[in-house]
Amino acid sequence: MRMAIVGGGIGGLAAALFLRQAGIDATVYEQAPALREVGAGLVVPPNVVRPLERLGLAKRLPEFAVRLEAAWEFRRWQDGRVLSVQPMGDECERLYGAPCYVAHRADLLALLQGALPAAQLRLDHRCHAVEQRDGHYRDGEVQLAFVRRDGGSEWVSTDAAVGADGIHSAVAPAVFAAAAEADPAAAVPTTPRFSGLCAFRFLVPAAEAPAMALRPVQTLWLGPGRHLVHYPISSGRLVNVVAIVPAGHWRTESWTAEGRAEDIAAEFRGWHDDVQRLIAAARDVRRWAMYDRDPLPRWTSGRVTLLGDAAHAMLPFFAQGAAQAIEDAEVLAQCVRGADVASMPAALARYEALRRPRASEVQLMSRGREYRNHLPDGPEQERRDAELARGEPLRQSAWLYGHDLPQP
Repeated sequence: MRMAIVGGGIGGLAAALFLRQAGIDATVYEQAPALREVGAGLVVPPNVVRPLERLGLAKRLPEFAVRLEAAWEFRRWQDGRVLSVQPMGDECERLYGAPCYVAHRADLLALLQGALPAAQLRLDHRCHAVEQRDGHYRDGEVQLAFVRRDGGSEWVSTDAAVGADGIHSAVAPAVFAAAAEADPAAAVPTTPRFSGLCAFRFLVPAAEAPAMALRPVQTLWLGPGRHLVHYPISSGRLVNVVAIVPAGHWRTESWTAEGRAEDIAAEFRGWHDDVQRLIAAARDVRRWAMYDRDPLPRWTSGRVTLLGDAAHAMLPFFAQGAAQAIEDAEVLAQCVRGADVASMPAALARYEALRRPRASEVQLMSRGREYRNHLPDGPEQERRDAELARGEPLRQSAWLYGHDLPQP
């Protein structure tokens, strides 16, 4: 069986590795001429570490990732007072059988790419059409059209296709159109939902960061109308910083759009000195508007399905975007193991039935956190801070971190 995966991000590469483990001939098609992950840091929680263990890759995480000893360290914007902190480390391993790391996205992407045979990754292939007509094509049930930067084009025939190409997926319209044709009420809105927020992301060299930012801790500074997150990555050589603020007129979604350090400084004027030091040392600032989607009523049509942000684009407030894509990848491989051309539609439908409820729940739970994080100083903010002090985030995250992948 052959499967084409459109999109060479973390979800697409993980899908290729799990599918190959299941005996499927999986090839990844990526539009970029070189594989590189934009962005900077991400959380690698236990529900990512366990799948990586099953791929034989988790043992390499300590080579570049930082094992968190504490997380959800909430601090007050003005004076740096700690509102709440959750010990991780051994306690996380005891509860969920795996540690929690933070890492540079590029390092995790390189780990996955290194495990995939080079012949199974086709770069400079931008998908612009998907066609699927049972019995029409002699060499395969799904046809994918690709174009290259030099103007060349190529049609690829395959037994099944996976769209792992993000919120603006080129594969998703083929699924949506088929769903709408079968049931006009199932038509899917094509416009992602704008959150009203934008994010600044930048890295700070360890030598220029305040000492408190070098600890193996995920810290969140909460203040009126905005918040800022930081943690060390790349074996502690860098500090990853993400600042979430009102978007104003900014609508550019690209992670490669340039931002300005002076704009961040203006947003966080009057905040604690440690926040000011991080902003003053900002390198290569990026800014993007934050979008997600409502949960989709359907991910699959025949022998075409979706995975990761193409299926369930979500805001980053639970730090689960990559994690849910990797969960998708493993369940997809479980479901199609042993399938043939005739049984592939049922196998993909089973994958969707297993994954869509959980991914949709995470998607919806990731909304609205900004309201709680951005409360103005006053009675409601004081009640929130008191609740944070009483909470146990690690145990409250059991539905995320302790999730066992369902068997098909």
